[in-house]
Amino acid sequence: MRIYPLSEGSFTIDQTKVFVPFNTNTENLQLRPKGSILVEIQPFVVVTDNDIILLDTGLGYFNNAGILQIHANLMAIGIDPSSVTKVFMSHLHKDHAGGMTYVHPTHQERFVSFPYAKYYIQKREFEYAMSEPSSSYIAEQIAILESFSGVEWLEDDHGTIDNLIHYQMTAGHCKFHQACWIKEQNETVFFGADVAPQLQQMKSKFVAKYDMDGKKSMEWRQLWWELGKIEQWNFAFYHDIQFPNYTPCKTV
Repeated sequence: MRIYPLSEGSFTIDQTKVFVPFNTNTENLQLRPKGSILVEIQPFVVVTDNDIILLDTGLGYFNNAGILQIHANLMAIGIDPSSVTKVFMSHLHKDHAGGMTYVHPTHQERFVSFPYAKYYIQKREFEYAMSEPSSSYIAEQIAILESFSGVEWLEDDHGTIDNLIHYQMTAGHCKFHQACWIKEQNETVFFGADVAPQLQQMKSKFVAKYDMDGKKSMEWRQLWWELGKIEQWNFAFYHDIQFPNYTPCKTV
């Protein structure tokens, strides 16, 4: 397997839940509003023998050339966006789900960003996102998916997709958050999304105030980190500026 981070850049976010671009080389985090945290926005693409799999889809912003950023990032590493076969969504917060669909800049009509792919979405998460007003979800970004034939609704707490993607609903960060493992031959890519967003959080007993249940998230991280060291997982960290993906030293 090959895994590539698709970084959309560094951002700060505060209580307003607005993602503001941040230049780590020239800007001072202390000058941002009180309580701001610094994060990378970083979907991943995993290339297996038979699939091209996206893990979440970023903010859905367009670059200066008028191209959807996640499309541009894929093309930059030689992957045609139309060749993506699977899109696995950990949850539908706007910084993870923004690139699932887009509004055409000329026609002002919304389209699915990866029309030839199968989208794997936790059904309860979608229903919650559509029914509960929140600054974390943007309903118009995801509403079109209800009628998109390419959606595979996940309704169980855990399961396996094509004997390749293994998923587990974790909650923790939000009510129906889910993690996944992509396993091929003797390799495992692990994506814990916002329950396991950064390397440093895996190594400490950190309880995040922005999680729905920070203690549960911490417990998942401790479990995954110990198991990942034994089984040599390649961890994909969605919000880590320095370590997008990382394989820990093996322990037994």
